[in-house]
Amino acid sequence: MTTKTANVYARIEPEVKTRAEEILSALGIPASNAITMFYKQIILHGGLPFAVTLPKAGVPNMSLMTQAELDEELEKGCADVALGRTRPAGEVFADMRREFGL
Repeated sequence: MTTKTANVYARIEPEVKTRAEEILSALGIPASNAITMFYKQIILHGGLPFAVTLPKAGVPNMSLMTQAELDEELEKGCADVALGRTRPAGEVFADMRREFGL
């Protein structure tokens, strides 16, 4: 077994750290192991192990919205439901799997 002697220090938003560590804890994975796995994937992929891209046009990014903009989008969704403009979840997920290659 390899002795771990290198340290990684990073500043991260407290909420991001807490939420990620809650998920890792539920999975039984210590944060240090998750970081090691991430680094090994970077090595195997020769870069980040996932695509880093901007969202497609027309897809709202909730993290960049004001409260008023978010409220407006939610109102649009409620109006669609009231008018019966809905699709079965299984159909939507199937489309997403096709579109994103999942």
